[in-house]
Amino acid sequence: MKALCPKSDFDLLHFSPSPSSTCKSSKPCSNLCHQFRSPNFSNHNNSVFHSSSRSRCCFRARCKKQSNEGSFRPAALKKDATLMTRVGRTVFGIAAATVISVSGHSSALAESLTVAFPVSRAREVNTVQRTLVEAWGLIRETFIDPTFNHQDWDLKLQQTMVEMFPLRSADAAYSKISGMLATLGDPFTRIVSPKEYQSFRIGSDGNLQGVGLYINVEPSSGHLVVLSCIEGSPAARAGIHEGDELIEIDGQKLDGLDGEAAAQKLRGRVGTSVTVKLHSGTGFDDNSGFREVKVPREVIRISPIYSAVIPHKTPDGHLSKTGYVRLSSFSQTAATEMENAIQEMEDQGVQSYILDLRNNPGGLVKAGLDVAQIWLDGDETLVNTIDRDGNMLPISMIDGHALTHDPLVVLVNEGSASASEILAGALHDNGRAILVGHRTFGKGKIQSVTELHDGSALFITVAKYLSPALHDIDQVGIAPDVQCTPDMLASTMGSFLKEKGSLSSLEADSCIMVAEHELENQESKGTAS
Repeated sequence: MKALCPKSDFDLLHFSPSPSSTCKSSKPCSNLCHQFRSPNFSNHNNSVFHSSSRSRCCFRARCKKQSNEGSFRPAALKKDATLMTRVGRTVFGIAAATVISVSGHSSALAESLTVAFPVSRAREVNTVQRTLVEAWGLIRETFIDPTFNHQDWDLKLQQTMVEMFPLRSADAAYSKISGMLATLGDPFTRIVSPKEYQSFRIGSDGNLQGVGLYINVEPSSGHLVVLSCIEGSPAARAGIHEGDELIEIDGQKLDGLDGEAAAQKLRGRVGTSVTVKLHSGTGFDDNSGFREVKVPREVIRISPIYSAVIPHKTPDGHLSKTGYVRLSSFSQTAATEMENAIQEMEDQGVQSYILDLRNNPGGLVKAGLDVAQIWLDGDETLVNTIDRDGNMLPISMIDGHALTHDPLVVLVNEGSASASEILAGALHDNGRAILVGHRTFGKGKIQSVTELHDGSALFITVAKYLSPALHDIDQVGIAPDVQCTPDMLASTMGSFLKEKGSLSSLEADSCIMVAEHELENQESKGTAS
């Protein structure tokens, strides 16, 4: 399975797929676009942002827009934040001119807008036109910059529709949507294909239906090879090993396929099977080393947590234990799994902790905030958000109780982004942890994600954030208290799985040694954060 690209993906609040059914009613639909609800950090079921399901009504819906809806307001439920479009009956007619009527209402200003555009004769392009209307509406409601990069966003819809009209393929039409979104000047606001969105959801959910293989293209040969098998997975039980080369999947040769394309072929419905042809060894002169394996597909749980206990002797001869926890992403299961890992190490008598966020590109903001609560007490502010109107809104815990008060060092580097920076900032600014490593990536923006009617997804930047001490992180990052350069750092999930059960890779990492030194200093001073 190809790893998701770091840094470009996801500091997300929450995502909610659209329903699978399609409204076929001839009447206008009463669709809700976005609702915001207050976080409650007294339990792990809070949601900072909720994107409600939207029924899909064949371009037919009424539009009712309030002057400030769509703003990021975690402190209160924002009702009637509604944007919809009403389109004439000729929407699916050949070369028909379609009109979108949009009306806005507020105490200060009422506005109306009519946009006309030609409907494509090509059915697949017509479908993408519908996707464009969805994307345009969501941007109009929630994008962090209400000036839309100082351009007429409504005119942009009309222009893009006209550009789509002569096209004959969905890919070409989607490129027009991407081009339109690029004019916003925000690289994190983008549309992704249904396949890309499926990969994103796998990373966020922490589960997939497949065989449990990590695969990638070997740079020198260009061949697809097994990086590792997930412990206990069907692939592991079938005897597939690290270094095996994939030759065929269900009889189809894999020449020219990348890791993600091959991973798509391996995934599938639980209860089905896939036949994999493999080669072990170095020579292809004879049939030795080739074998076919039939592997059942199951629900595969992907853990974002790797943990270990590092024992060492103190100068006075006593045995001391440091708990090491590496968090690779902020999936929906991250906080629960970390809590379990910390509790197990507490039971083993661990006296200090190293939390490794290096090369963690982020994920769900809610997961980051939940992880912060494992380490913090009281009513501490975790992050400050800034909505599209410039209002700053702190997100704070409610009567928090840390799982442990043992000294803590957090490792960060230039690959620590988004939710990693939110967590590192929360722990550092509240005096809970020392930061060791390199300056972080610097992504101080938060996206919402909405699945569109065709299975694609729209990522929209809906808020900016500052650390609890009001430090601006965007394009700046967080500077560590102590810098270090690792002599050895496992850069792939496969490397970490390979080393599981062995401390050799940790003992050779100079940043971990620096972290241990900082923990010793804390203990010698009698301090406990």
